Amino acid sequence: MSLLEAKALGVGYKVPGSGILSAARLLPIVRDVSFSLDPGRTLGVVGESGCGKSTLGRALLRLIEPTAGQVLWQGQDMAMIPDLRRRRSEMQIIFQDPVAALDPRMTLARIVSR
Repeated sequence: MSLLEAKALGVGYKVPGSGILSAARLLPIVRDVSFSLDPGRTLGVVGESGCGKSTLGRALLRLIEPTAGQVLWQGQDMAMIPDLRRRRSEMQIIFQDPVAALDPRMTLARIVSR
């Protein structure tokens, strides 16, 4: 069984219409992302600035609601997990943040041991 699985995951943000009579629309940010991550494996998401990496990470942790698809944690749909805060404590994500980024002068062992 996969530890983490995304199935056709999508995230969009509502943006106001351009005119007085135009309705709000959904601006797609992440479209149709699917993957399976097995226990003991590592996943890195890379891409250009602004391409949706952080948005994908937030959707995987359900810090924001996906607009499409499904996220499974150990085979269970995360939308159905009652104690999501406890489940999030079992996951780790490192967002692209220059202030909180890992110090390149430190070894990984030293960073993890802190």
